[in-house]
Amino acid sequence: MNPPHTPLIDSCKPAREIMSRIGDKWSALIVIALRDGRLRFNEIKRAIGTVSQRMLTLTLRSMERDGLIERTVTPTTPPRVDYELTKLGHSLRAPVEALGRWAFEHKKEIETAQRNFDRHQSRTT
Repeated sequence: MNPPHTPLIDSCKPAREIMSRIGDKWSALIVIALRDGRLRFNEIKRAIGTVSQRMLTLTLRSMERDGLIERTVTPTTPPRVDYELTKLGHSLRAPVEALGRWAFEHKKEIETAQRNFDRHQSRTT
């Protein structure tokens, strides 16, 4: 436990980098895409849909570095590259899926709040 004088932001520093990784939209979608087993790069790209090739490559590389996914290269012509969740990556499934369920369950409330906010903002500007 941090002393009472330690600012909250300082007490969160150890988790900040990890939270930014698992909190970005592509990592969460990759976890969901790989939840049922290994996929090739283009299969992940098709499952996600809107991600650029560059962003998917960078995200997969970061997730591999963090120990969340494993990249396997099979020496064929052309080489076959598969990605799958590691044990650590599978442990992230439950929180990601819970957040997804929460988003679906509260989608209408959030949309209503956004419309109300936008309506209020348009009257005040």
